[in-house]
Amino acid sequence: MSALPERTDALVIGGGVVGTSIACHLAEAGVGTVLLERGTLGSGASAATAGVLRTYFPGDPHTGGLAVRSMAAYHSFAERTGTPLGLERVGFLVVFTEERQVEEFRRTEAAQRAAGVDVELVSPSAAVRLNPLLNERAVLAAAWSPDAYACDPAAIVRGYAAAAQQAGAVVRTETTVTGIDPDGRVHTSTGSILAGTVICAAGPWSRTVASMADVDLPVTTYPVELLLTDPPATPLGTLPMTLHASSGLRIRSWKDRVLVGMGRPGPEESREAWLQRLSRLLGTTYPALDGIRLHRGWSGAFDASPNGTGLIGRHPSRSFLYAAGFSGQGLCQAPAAGETVRDLLAGA
Repeated sequence: MSALPERTDALVIGGGVVGTSIACHLAEAGVGTVLLERGTLGSGASAATAGVLRTYFPGDPHTGGLAVRSMAAYHSFAERTGTPLGLERVGFLVVFTEERQVEEFRRTEAAQRAAGVDVELVSPSAAVRLNPLLNERAVLAAAWSPDAYACDPAAIVRGYAAAAQQAGAVVRTETTVTGIDPDGRVHTSTGSILAGTVICAAGPWSRTVASMADVDLPVTTYPVELLLTDPPATPLGTLPMTLHASSGLRIRSWKDRVLVGMGRPGPEESREAWLQRLSRLLGTTYPALDGIRLHRGWSGAFDASPNGTGLIGRHPSRSFLYAAGFSGQGLCQAPAAGETVRDLLAGA
């Protein structure tokens, strides 16, 4: 691997969907850009998602607005980067089991629509038509957003990284940041580089990276695990990504199986107890999956902000920008995050 350049206008730390998007947007705007990734591109939080792009985020029209902007970018992604994403429309269904959830939907529906989010409240019978595995008696109502697509997150990372390099950015993998000096000199496992602006997009490692620059970024890290079922007895069609609002249980079809997730074990809960709780809820909500065997799919870590909304901004007194704390939603917001950081840097 060649040595790092001596200096750069912007140094992006983190090579996931958000970091590569930032690098691409900066390089295409004519900003000298270097991207550093401690492992391989897309090997962090970007590799731990369920691989669905969506625009509806319950109770969060702001994130929905960023996701709508990002969805438009993804639809033109292949034309821009030469990398097809293989988008498959699956839709997003949120199952409500409590009246307060329905009331919250109605309270924010107008704001969601104002942000460009296509979503509507549907009846239990309509929810079952959309996802035939659902137990209709376990549904009070549901929110349906057709604008959700299965995708290949690794292709997004590859496409943005390739476009960034085509525009002149330097991308270095297997390069761990070990220190950041007050003057913007960044020390790494393979040398040092002087940066006009440091941009932290390091996902679960963002707080650690920020602390090297004496920046307190309020991001926490939590583990996630996705599971795969055995193939169901009756072959599946394409299921929408379906979220059980009360528990966080999520499912979507994955080839001939079902992909399942439900956050993580509670503070005093073992993995075994969590799996038992997940299995019980899975069987109650989706009777056809009652008792089905679950297997490890893949796991990783996500970065979260205090309110679950991504943090994008700049430090008030130093050349340090950040895009972190997306709580597993960075995939849906990466294009808009790249645009926002580019504009923040241009306004410096």
